[in-house]
Amino acid sequence: MSDEQSTGWTGGQNAFGDFAPGMVHYTDKVLFDEVWEREGLSKRDRSLITVAALTAMGKAEQLTFHLDYARQNGVTEDELKEAILHLAFYAGWPNGMSAMTVAKQVLGGEN
Repeated sequence: MSDEQSTGWTGGQNAFGDFAPGMVHYTDKVLFDEVWEREGLSKRDRSLITVAALTAMGKAEQLTFHLDYARQNGVTEDELKEAILHLAFYAGWPNGMSAMTVAKQVLGGEN
């Protein structure tokens, strides 16, 4: 994707506005307009990898967005729950528990 092309992604702009123009640029133009649009992986696969990395690193705050984005990109709720369970054995039980707590909130599992 060239510099002139845009997916219309404005998450960085919405989060930081004029406060952090560098973060806005790299989030909106590089990460989402370029990296997420590369042909090497589908958005579905990129989403699953991202959820796995965030779970492994214990980044629950970022998972809120990426779990929903993964659903938009075709990852099912059952696949997300199974991935988090599987990751708990490799990334640590506390990271898995934190990720599943976020998943329960995002995926509508509150009773």
